[in-house]
Amino acid sequence: MQTLLVTGSSGLIGSEVVDLFCGLGWQVHGLDNNMRANFFGPGGDTRWNQRRLLALHETFHHHETDIRDREGIDSIVQGLRPELIVHAAAQPSHDLAACRPFDDFEVNATGTLNLLEATRRHAPEAVLVHLSTNKVYGDRPNQIRLRELPTRWEYDDPALRDGIGEEFPIDQSKHSLFGASKLAADVLVQEYGRYFGLRTCCLRAGCLTGPNHCGVQLHGFLSYLIKCNVEERRYSVFGFKGKQVRDNLHAFDVARFILTFFEKPRCGEVYNIGGGRANSISILEAFDRVSSLSGREMSYEYKDQSRVGDHVCYISNLSKIKRHFPGWNVTKTLEEIFSEVYEAMSPPPKLGRGSRRAIGNGAVAQNIS
Repeated sequence: MQTLLVTGSSGLIGSEVVDLFCGLGWQVHGLDNNMRANFFGPGGDTRWNQRRLLALHETFHHHETDIRDREGIDSIVQGLRPELIVHAAAQPSHDLAACRPFDDFEVNATGTLNLLEATRRHAPEAVLVHLSTNKVYGDRPNQIRLRELPTRWEYDDPALRDGIGEEFPIDQSKHSLFGASKLAADVLVQEYGRYFGLRTCCLRAGCLTGPNHCGVQLHGFLSYLIKCNVEERRYSVFGFKGKQVRDNLHAFDVARFILTFFEKPRCGEVYNIGGGRANSISILEAFDRVSSLSGREMSYEYKDQSRVGDHVCYISNLSKIKRHFPGWNVTKTLEEIFSEVYEAMSPPPKLGRGSRRAIGNGAVAQNIS
């Protein structure tokens, strides 16, 4: 039986990976200490998802370990010697990184180094997939010429019709401290692949989402936006007239790619991964879409000041990832994503307040009241 180690296993991507690989009969070990709750408060708490995974999968094993604990990480990798490692643990917020720069860098950069070095020492044949971010490109995408449409910004260069590719520059731009720490991790993962020959790849993600996302104001675009509509909260729009564009990819499709990469790995690779143009949407367009599901108008306030390092328009070019792995594609449409997340945020009354419904690979309903 093959063994998988997932960091950030209670989070959006980590939990989807657990669901998929446990369903395939793997022994799956998850590493998570619920630091998202420390970062974001009760709204970011992922214990409910940890409990869901333990209840659902006999082959899932939880480790209450901090990614910054070098000795702890080394011991776990040495003991398991996994065939596959998925690194999804992270501090994911621009704004929080500015308030807690040491925590941000130690989690995102040093934590990645801890895992890479433990892999090199104890599991050099393992495949390691790192969840990076499109924020490694800094705000350079904002230098692309844009045209303004009624509900969104759009690239004004036909060459960028399919979005931003991996050759896009990563330096000489403002990244935010979060973007800088994730870029450090990204380069480290590449280097352990190219220098030491480890089979690694970085997934530079657009907006990843799904029904298991604990969206908060500082992180989790669609999840938090839909939550605000369902709970009749006021949503804050930061700059760009609410026309900023993101491409959105369901966590299930990320997990599917990780399995695809494991089956045919490469050393030190980088892939932009997202929903592509077909799954792109602006904030204003997202308001209309969720309102059509709920029947409620979106309540929001507009703040002219945009977030540091934020993108006006970002669409992932998927040409390279599809060229290297033609068997992988985006299976979850934007309509399906909205429906699943909305349903998860709107559980039947019998489940009780605070319940969550996990939909996707291995659908279950869990009452965490």
